[in-house]
Amino acid sequence: MEIFLIILLIVVVGLALYAVALYNGFVRSRNLIQESWRQIDVELNRRYDLIPNLVETVRAYAAHERNTLEGVTRLRNQAAALAQAGGGAVTEERAQVEEQLSGAVRQLLVSVEAYPELKSNVNFLELQRELTATEDRIAAGRRFYNANVRNYNTQVESFPSNVLAGMFKFEKATYFEVNEPAMRQAPKVDFGEISDRPEGRTAEPTNDQLAAGSQPSALPNPQAYPQANPAAPAPGEFTTPPPPTYAPPQQAQPQPPTYQQPPQQQ
Repeated sequence: MEIFLIILLIVVVGLALYAVALYNGFVRSRNLIQESWRQIDVELNRRYDLIPNLVETVRAYAAHERNTLEGVTRLRNQAAALAQAGGGAVTEERAQVEEQLSGAVRQLLVSVEAYPELKSNVNFLELQRELTATEDRIAAGRRFYNANVRNYNTQVESFPSNVLAGMFKFEKATYFEVNEPAMRQAPKVDFGEISDRPEGRTAEPTNDQLAAGSQPSALPNPQAYPQANPAAPAPGEFTTPPPPTYAPPQQAQPQPPTYQQPPQQQ
């Protein structure tokens, strides 16, 4: 009987220690998620400060981008309002708005490629550099944050840790990612019709050429591309031109003198 009680006590102590380890793991993962999100939130607030200056600079040179500028301003104000209302915490709604804002900013930076005067503006170049660096830090922080969320949510959903998560109200964290298919599409920019291109521009690839590289597991199809001229030199080789032929000028042959007989006297 005493041995049974000792074994039971050891089992209970072991389960208690395991539960404490699980609880501490949940707390550690939750704090890591919060810390990684705070780093993203700093960059998001920095983007809130950069966007108004960027919009005003673009507005002075690109009046035709009115719709794009209004969309960026609207999303910026909406994201800032959600951040202030939620105390800087991440929510699914804020994550969606932030992703839409990222797409709108990318679209704006691509659209200004059609304005050479704006691209040469010193103020715009500095804003573009700072905003691009901010977007890169947001992307890196998002990857780190989502990795921590994945590990934490795996613990919340796995057995037996999910039992402890339900007891102490450890809920799943929210990913900072794109869920709308329309936001995954690359921005489309049209700076002119294809018929307006100069004749010296490289021709568009054919359907066979596009199909040759569309499948990652498929081998390339060299026959889909135009074959080279067999008489042309190989890449990296040069053909030696034939030496010029020199023909000396032909001298005129001297004509023999003509002799005329004197007329006979009557």
